[in-house]
Amino acid sequence: MSKFDRYILSQLLTMFGFFALVLVSVYWVNRAVVLFDQLIASGQTASVFLELTILSLPNLIRLVLPMAVFAATIYVINRLNSESELTVMQATGISPWRLARPVFYFGMLVALMMTALTHFLVPASLVQLSERKKEITENVTARLLTEGTFLHPASGITFYIREITPAGVLKDVFLSDKRSKSKTTSYTAAEAFLVQDETGAKLVMLDGLAQTLDNRDNRLITTNFSDFSYDISALMEKDGSKKKEIKHLNTIPLMFKSHLVSEDTGIDRGRILYEAHGRVSQAFTCIVFSLVGFSVLLLGGYSRFGVWRQIIIGFVLLIFLEMMKSAFVDPVRDDATLWPLVYVPALAGALLVTGMLCFAANPFNQPRQVDPL
Repeated sequence: MSKFDRYILSQLLTMFGFFALVLVSVYWVNRAVVLFDQLIASGQTASVFLELTILSLPNLIRLVLPMAVFAATIYVINRLNSESELTVMQATGISPWRLARPVFYFGMLVALMMTALTHFLVPASLVQLSERKKEITENVTARLLTEGTFLHPASGITFYIREITPAGVLKDVFLSDKRSKSKTTSYTAAEAFLVQDETGAKLVMLDGLAQTLDNRDNRLITTNFSDFSYDISALMEKDGSKKKEIKHLNTIPLMFKSHLVSEDTGIDRGRILYEAHGRVSQAFTCIVFSLVGFSVLLLGGYSRFGVWRQIIIGFVLLIFLEMMKSAFVDPVRDDATLWPLVYVPALAGALLVTGMLCFAANPFNQPRQVDPL
Protein backbone atom coordinates (compact mmCIF):
# COMPACT_ATOMS: atom_id res chain seq x y z
CA MET A 1 0.00 0.00 0.00
CA SER A 2 1.45 3.39 -1.03
CA LYS A 3 1.86 6.38 1.28
CA PHE A 4 -1.04 8.06 -0.48
CA ASP A 5 -3.34 5.10 0.26
CA ARG A 6 -2.18 4.93 3.88
CA TYR A 7 -2.76 8.64 4.35
CA ILE A 8 -6.32 8.57 3.00
CA LEU A 9 -7.07 5.32 4.81
CA SER A 10 -5.87 6.70 8.15
CA GLN A 11 -8.11 9.74 7.71
CA LEU A 12 -11.09 7.56 6.88
CA LEU A 13 -10.57 5.18 9.81
CA THR A 14 -10.17 8.05 12.26
CA MET A 15 -13.42 9.71 11.24
CA PHE A 16 -15.15 6.34 10.99
CA GLY A 17 -14.32 5.68 14.64
CA PHE A 18 -15.69 9.09 15.59
CA PHE A 19 -18.97 8.76 13.68
CA ALA A 20 -19.46 5.16 14.80
CA LEU A 21 -19.00 6.20 18.43
CA VAL A 22 -21.48 9.06 18.06
CA LEU A 23 -24.12 6.95 16.32
CA VAL A 24 -23.75 4.06 18.76
CA SER A 25 -24.06 6.49 21.67
CA VAL A 26 -27.25 8.02 20.27
CA TYR A 27 -28.85 4.64 19.62
CA TRP A 28 -27.65 3.28 22.95
CA VAL A 29 -29.06 6.17 24.98
CA ASN A 30 -32.50 5.75 23.39
CA ARG A 31 -32.57 2.05 24.13
CA ALA A 32 -30.86 2.26 27.51
CA VAL A 33 -33.54 4.53 28.95
CA VAL A 34 -36.27 1.97 28.23
CA LEU A 35 -34.12 -0.95 29.42
CA PHE A 36 -33.14 0.90 32.58
CA ASP A 37 -36.76 1.67 33.47
CA GLN A 38 -37.76 -1.97 32.93
CA LEU A 39 -34.95 -3.37 35.05
CA ILE A 40 -35.33 -0.87 37.87
CA ALA A 41 -39.08 -1.49 37.93
CA SER A 42 -38.33 -5.21 38.24
CA GLY A 43 -35.96 -4.69 41.14
CA GLN A 44 -32.73 -5.44 39.27
CA THR A 45 -29.35 -3.92 40.06
CA ALA A 46 -27.14 -1.65 37.98
CA SER A 47 -24.76 -4.55 37.28
CA VAL A 48 -27.56 -6.42 35.50
CA PHE A 49 -28.27 -3.32 33.43
CA LEU A 50 -24.58 -3.05 32.49
CA GLU A 51 -24.44 -6.75 31.57
CA LEU A 52 -27.47 -6.57 29.29
CA THR A 53 -26.15 -3.37 27.72
CA ILE A 54 -22.84 -5.00 26.85
CA LEU A 55 -24.61 -8.02 25.34
CA SER A 56 -26.77 -5.77 23.15
CA LEU A 57 -23.86 -3.69 21.83
CA PRO A 58 -22.76 -6.02 18.96
CA ASN A 59 -26.19 -5.89 17.34
CA LEU A 60 -26.33 -2.13 17.89
CA ILE A 61 -22.92 -1.63 16.27
CA ARG A 62 -24.02 -3.74 13.31
CA LEU A 63 -26.91 -1.35 12.68
CA VAL A 64 -24.85 1.85 12.64
CA LEU A 65 -21.76 0.69 10.70
CA PRO A 66 -23.11 1.44 7.17
CA MET A 67 -24.12 4.99 8.05
CA ALA A 68 -20.85 5.58 9.89
CA VAL A 69 -18.98 4.44 6.75
CA PHE A 70 -20.92 6.85 4.55
CA ALA A 71 -20.58 9.78 6.97
CA ALA A 72 -16.83 9.25 7.38
CA THR A 73 -16.28 9.06 3.62
CA ILE A 74 -18.29 12.23 2.96
CA TYR A 75 -16.48 14.15 5.68
CA VAL A 76 -12.94 13.10 4.72
CA ILE A 77 -13.33 13.54 0.96
CA ASN A 78 -15.05 16.89 1.43
CA ARG A 79 -12.22 18.07 3.69
CA LEU A 80 -9.58 16.92 1.20
CA ASN A 81 -11.44 18.79 -1.52
CA SER A 82 -11.89 21.99 0.51
CA GLU A 83 -8.19 22.01 1.46
CA SER A 84 -7.24 21.48 -2.22
CA GLU A 85 -5.48 18.19 -1.47
CA LEU A 86 -7.83 16.31 -3.77
CA THR A 87 -7.31 18.96 -6.45
CA VAL A 88 -3.54 18.55 -6.25
CA MET A 89 -3.87 14.78 -6.52
CA GLN A 90 -6.05 15.09 -9.61
CA ALA A 91 -3.68 17.67 -11.12
CA THR A 92 -0.82 15.15 -10.95
CA GLY A 93 -2.81 12.86 -13.24
CA ILE A 94 -4.31 10.50 -10.65
CA SER A 95 -7.57 9.15 -12.05
CA PRO A 96 -10.80 8.81 -10.05
CA TRP A 97 -10.31 5.04 -10.17
CA ARG A 98 -6.93 5.42 -8.47
CA LEU A 99 -8.36 7.85 -5.93
CA ALA A 100 -11.08 5.34 -5.11
CA ARG A 101 -8.58 2.63 -4.15
CA PRO A 102 -8.03 3.70 -0.50
CA VAL A 103 -11.77 4.19 -0.15
CA PHE A 104 -12.26 0.64 -1.39
CA TYR A 105 -9.68 -0.58 1.14
CA PHE A 106 -11.58 1.29 3.81
CA GLY A 107 -14.84 -0.34 2.78
CA MET A 108 -13.16 -3.75 2.83
CA LEU A 109 -11.89 -3.25 6.39
CA VAL A 110 -15.33 -2.24 7.62
CA ALA A 111 -16.82 -5.16 5.68
CA LEU A 112 -14.53 -7.50 7.63
CA MET A 113 -15.76 -5.93 10.86
CA MET A 114 -19.34 -6.39 9.69
CA THR A 115 -18.62 -10.02 8.78
CA ALA A 116 -17.26 -10.75 12.24
CA LEU A 117 -20.31 -9.11 13.78
CA THR A 118 -23.04 -10.69 11.67
CA HIS A 119 -21.62 -14.22 11.55
CA PHE A 120 -20.12 -14.62 15.01
CA LEU A 121 -20.49 -11.85 17.59
CA VAL A 122 -24.14 -10.89 17.06
CA PRO A 123 -25.58 -14.47 17.13
CA ALA A 124 -23.47 -15.35 20.18
CA SER A 125 -24.44 -12.17 22.04
CA LEU A 126 -28.14 -12.61 21.20
CA VAL A 127 -28.06 -16.15 22.59
CA GLN A 128 -26.47 -14.97 25.82
CA LEU A 129 -28.84 -12.01 26.00
CA SER A 130 -31.89 -14.26 25.57
CA GLU A 131 -30.68 -16.70 28.21
CA ARG A 132 -29.87 -13.91 30.64
CA LYS A 133 -33.29 -12.29 30.19
CA LYS A 134 -34.90 -15.67 30.77
CA GLU A 135 -32.99 -16.11 34.02
CA ILE A 136 -34.00 -12.65 35.17
CA THR A 137 -37.63 -13.25 34.29
CA GLU A 138 -37.75 -16.59 36.11
CA ASN A 139 -36.01 -15.27 39.20
CA VAL A 140 -39.09 -14.21 41.11
CA THR A 141 -37.24 -13.78 44.38
CA ALA A 142 -34.84 -11.22 42.90
CA ARG A 143 -37.75 -9.37 41.34
CA LEU A 144 -39.94 -9.24 44.44
CA LEU A 145 -37.57 -9.03 47.41
CA THR A 146 -36.95 -5.30 47.19
CA GLU A 147 -38.11 -3.29 50.15
CA GLY A 148 -39.47 0.24 50.02
CA THR A 149 -40.11 0.19 46.25
CA PHE A 150 -43.26 -0.29 44.18
CA LEU A 151 -42.46 -3.07 41.71
CA HIS A 152 -44.28 -4.16 38.54
CA PRO A 153 -43.18 -7.78 37.91
CA ALA A 154 -45.88 -8.25 35.26
CA SER A 155 -48.38 -6.16 33.35
CA GLY A 156 -51.17 -5.10 35.72
CA ILE A 157 -49.35 -6.25 38.88
CA THR A 158 -48.05 -3.87 41.56
CA PHE A 159 -46.10 -5.21 44.55
CA TYR A 160 -44.70 -3.41 47.61
CA ILE A 161 -42.80 -4.50 50.72
CA ARG A 162 -42.05 -2.05 53.53
CA GLU A 163 -39.37 -4.17 55.20
CA ILE A 164 -37.65 -7.56 54.95
CA THR A 165 -36.40 -8.99 58.24
CA PRO A 166 -33.17 -11.03 58.54
CA ALA A 167 -35.35 -14.11 59.00
CA GLY A 168 -36.95 -13.57 55.57
CA VAL A 169 -40.30 -12.25 56.82
CA LEU A 170 -41.93 -9.67 54.55
CA LYS A 171 -43.47 -6.85 56.57
CA ASP A 172 -46.47 -4.74 55.44
CA VAL A 173 -47.08 -6.25 52.02
CA PHE A 174 -49.26 -4.71 49.32
CA LEU A 175 -50.27 -6.55 46.13
CA SER A 176 -52.58 -5.15 43.42
CA ASP A 177 -53.85 -7.32 40.57
CA LYS A 178 -55.41 -5.37 37.65
CA ARG A 179 -54.98 -8.01 34.94
CA SER A 180 -58.73 -8.55 34.68
CA LYS A 181 -60.75 -5.82 32.97
CA SER A 182 -63.85 -6.66 34.98
CA LYS A 183 -62.33 -6.43 38.46
CA THR A 184 -59.37 -5.16 40.45
CA THR A 185 -58.15 -7.00 43.55
CA SER A 186 -55.82 -5.56 46.17
CA TYR A 187 -54.22 -7.53 49.01
CA THR A 188 -52.66 -6.07 52.13
CA ALA A 189 -50.99 -8.15 54.82
CA ALA A 190 -49.01 -7.53 57.99
CA GLU A 191 -46.57 -10.33 57.14
CA ALA A 192 -45.86 -12.63 54.23
CA PHE A 193 -43.45 -15.38 53.10
CA LEU A 194 -42.21 -16.57 49.74
CA VAL A 195 -42.33 -20.37 49.52
CA GLN A 196 -41.65 -22.86 46.75
CA ASP A 197 -43.56 -26.11 46.24
CA GLU A 198 -44.02 -28.61 43.43
CA THR A 199 -46.59 -26.40 41.70
CA GLY A 200 -44.46 -23.26 41.68
CA ALA A 201 -43.73 -20.17 43.77
CA LYS A 202 -46.32 -18.99 46.31
CA LEU A 203 -46.72 -15.81 48.34
CA VAL A 204 -48.26 -16.71 51.72
CA MET A 205 -49.81 -13.64 53.37
CA LEU A 206 -50.80 -13.51 57.04
CA ASP A 207 -53.33 -11.33 58.84
CA GLY A 208 -54.51 -9.34 55.86
CA LEU A 209 -57.35 -7.91 53.83
CA ALA A 210 -58.48 -8.59 50.25
CA GLN A 211 -60.46 -5.87 48.46
CA THR A 212 -62.13 -6.64 45.15
CA LEU A 213 -63.60 -3.82 43.07
CA ASP A 214 -66.13 -4.84 40.42
CA ASN A 215 -65.50 -2.38 37.58
CA ARG A 216 -68.90 -3.03 36.00
CA ASP A 217 -71.06 -1.76 38.89
CA ASN A 218 -68.35 -0.18 41.13
CA ARG A 219 -69.15 -2.60 43.95
CA LEU A 220 -66.42 -3.20 46.52
CA ILE A 221 -66.09 -6.57 48.28
CA THR A 222 -63.74 -6.86 51.28
CA THR A 223 -62.53 -10.09 52.88
CA ASN A 224 -60.39 -10.42 56.01
CA PHE A 225 -58.10 -13.45 56.16
CA SER A 226 -55.69 -14.92 58.67
CA ASP A 227 -53.62 -16.57 55.95
CA PHE A 228 -53.87 -16.53 52.17
CA SER A 229 -51.74 -18.14 49.45
CA TYR A 230 -51.21 -16.28 46.17
CA ASP A 231 -49.71 -18.11 43.19
CA ILE A 232 -46.95 -15.89 41.80
CA SER A 233 -45.59 -18.50 39.41
CA ALA A 234 -48.07 -17.12 36.85
CA LEU A 235 -46.07 -13.89 36.84
CA MET A 236 -43.12 -15.68 35.27
CA GLU A 237 -42.98 -15.79 31.49
CA LYS A 238 -42.75 -19.32 30.21
CA ASP A 239 -39.93 -19.46 27.67
CA GLY A 240 -39.21 -23.15 27.80
CA SER A 241 -41.57 -23.94 24.94
CA LYS A 242 -40.44 -21.01 22.84
CA LYS A 243 -39.10 -21.98 19.45
CA LYS A 244 -35.55 -21.29 18.48
CA GLU A 245 -34.93 -18.04 16.67
CA ILE A 246 -32.89 -18.13 13.49
CA LYS A 247 -31.05 -14.94 14.38
CA HIS A 248 -29.42 -16.90 17.22
CA LEU A 249 -27.99 -19.56 14.88
CA ASN A 250 -24.71 -19.57 12.99
CA THR A 251 -24.68 -18.72 9.30
CA ILE A 252 -23.30 -22.03 7.99
CA PRO A 253 -26.26 -24.20 9.08
CA LEU A 254 -28.69 -21.50 7.96
CA MET A 255 -27.18 -21.37 4.49
CA PHE A 256 -26.23 -24.99 3.81
CA LYS A 257 -28.63 -26.93 6.06
CA SER A 258 -31.75 -24.82 5.70
CA HIS A 259 -33.97 -27.90 5.37
CA LEU A 260 -32.83 -29.27 8.74
CA VAL A 261 -33.12 -25.87 10.40
CA SER A 262 -36.63 -25.45 8.99
CA GLU A 263 -37.68 -28.82 10.38
CA ASP A 264 -36.14 -28.05 13.77
CA THR A 265 -37.56 -24.54 14.19
CA GLY A 266 -40.73 -24.74 12.07
CA ILE A 267 -39.67 -21.60 10.16
CA ASP A 268 -40.00 -21.39 6.38
CA ARG A 269 -36.83 -21.94 4.33
CA GLY A 270 -37.31 -18.56 2.68
CA ARG A 271 -36.93 -16.75 5.99
CA ILE A 272 -33.94 -18.88 6.91
CA LEU A 273 -32.13 -18.23 3.61
CA TYR A 274 -32.97 -14.54 3.76
CA GLU A 275 -31.38 -14.33 7.21
CA ALA A 276 -28.24 -16.18 6.05
CA HIS A 277 -27.66 -14.31 2.80
CA GLY A 278 -28.72 -11.04 4.41
CA ARG A 279 -25.77 -11.35 6.77
CA VAL A 280 -23.41 -11.78 3.83
CA SER A 281 -24.91 -8.88 1.90
CA GLN A 282 -24.45 -6.50 4.84
CA ALA A 283 -20.68 -6.70 4.37
CA PHE A 284 -21.03 -5.70 0.71
CA THR A 285 -23.29 -2.85 1.82
CA CYS A 286 -20.41 -1.28 3.75
CA ILE A 287 -18.21 -1.29 0.63
CA VAL A 288 -20.97 0.16 -1.53
CA PHE A 289 -21.82 2.91 0.98
CA SER A 290 -18.21 4.05 1.18
CA LEU A 291 -17.80 4.15 -2.61
CA VAL A 292 -21.13 5.93 -3.11
CA GLY A 293 -20.05 8.65 -0.69
CA PHE A 294 -16.76 9.04 -2.56
CA SER A 295 -18.20 8.95 -6.06
CA VAL A 296 -20.92 11.54 -5.59
CA LEU A 297 -18.38 14.13 -4.40
CA LEU A 298 -16.39 13.75 -7.64
CA LEU A 299 -19.38 14.65 -9.83
CA GLY A 300 -19.67 18.34 -8.98
CA GLY A 301 -17.35 21.25 -9.55
CA TYR A 302 -16.35 23.99 -7.19
CA SER A 303 -19.20 25.90 -5.55
CA ARG A 304 -19.10 28.58 -2.90
CA PHE A 305 -22.24 26.97 -1.47
CA GLY A 306 -20.34 23.76 -0.68
CA VAL A 307 -21.12 20.19 -1.68
CA TRP A 308 -24.55 19.90 -0.10
CA ARG A 309 -26.11 19.00 -3.46
CA GLN A 310 -23.79 16.03 -3.90
CA ILE A 311 -24.42 14.95 -0.32
CA ILE A 312 -28.17 15.05 -0.90
CA ILE A 313 -27.69 12.98 -4.06
CA GLY A 314 -25.71 10.47 -2.02
CA PHE A 315 -28.47 10.22 0.60
CA VAL A 316 -31.07 9.77 -2.12
CA LEU A 317 -29.04 6.94 -3.64
CA LEU A 318 -28.73 5.24 -0.26
CA ILE A 319 -32.47 5.58 0.31
CA PHE A 320 -33.06 4.09 -3.13
CA LEU A 321 -30.84 1.10 -2.30
CA GLU A 322 -32.56 0.59 1.04
CA MET A 323 -35.98 0.74 -0.61
CA MET A 324 -34.82 -1.85 -3.11
CA LYS A 325 -33.62 -4.02 -0.23
CA SER A 326 -36.99 -3.74 1.51
CA ALA A 327 -38.84 -4.57 -1.71
CA PHE A 328 -37.10 -7.96 -1.93
CA VAL A 329 -37.76 -9.03 1.66
CA ASP A 330 -41.21 -10.57 1.19
CA PRO A 331 -40.50 -12.31 -2.17
CA VAL A 332 -37.42 -14.05 -0.75
CA ARG A 333 -39.16 -15.05 2.45
CA ASP A 334 -42.10 -16.46 0.50
CA ASP A 335 -39.96 -18.32 -2.07
CA ALA A 336 -36.58 -19.71 -0.98
CA THR A 337 -35.39 -20.07 -4.57
CA LEU A 338 -35.31 -16.27 -4.93
CA TRP A 339 -32.45 -15.81 -2.42
CA PRO A 340 -30.13 -14.24 -5.11
CA LEU A 341 -32.38 -11.16 -4.91
CA VAL A 342 -30.79 -10.40 -1.53
CA TYR A 343 -27.61 -9.32 -3.35
CA VAL A 344 -29.36 -7.15 -5.95
CA PRO A 345 -29.15 -3.89 -3.90
CA ALA A 346 -25.39 -4.33 -3.43
CA LEU A 347 -24.98 -5.09 -7.13
CA ALA A 348 -27.09 -2.07 -8.07
CA GLY A 349 -24.94 0.08 -5.80
CA ALA A 350 -21.78 -1.24 -7.46
CA LEU A 351 -23.19 -0.38 -10.88
CA LEU A 352 -24.07 3.13 -9.70
CA VAL A 353 -20.54 3.63 -8.38
CA THR A 354 -19.05 2.33 -11.62
CA GLY A 355 -21.19 4.72 -13.65
CA MET A 356 -20.30 7.73 -11.51
CA LEU A 357 -16.57 6.96 -11.61
CA CYS A 358 -16.69 6.47 -15.38
CA PHE A 359 -18.45 9.81 -15.73
CA ALA A 360 -15.85 11.51 -13.50
CA ALA A 361 -12.95 9.89 -15.36
CA ASN A 362 -14.23 10.59 -18.88
CA PRO A 363 -11.83 13.12 -20.43
CA PHE A 364 -14.47 14.13 -23.00
CA ASN A 365 -16.86 15.52 -20.42
CA GLN A 366 -18.01 19.08 -20.76
CA PRO A 367 -16.25 21.58 -18.49
CA ARG A 368 -17.75 21.66 -15.04
CA GLN A 369 -19.88 24.60 -14.06
CA VAL A 370 -18.34 26.99 -11.57
CA ASP A 371 -20.68 29.16 -9.55
CA PRO A 372 -20.02 32.89 -10.08
CA LEU A 373 -18.59 34.76 -7.16
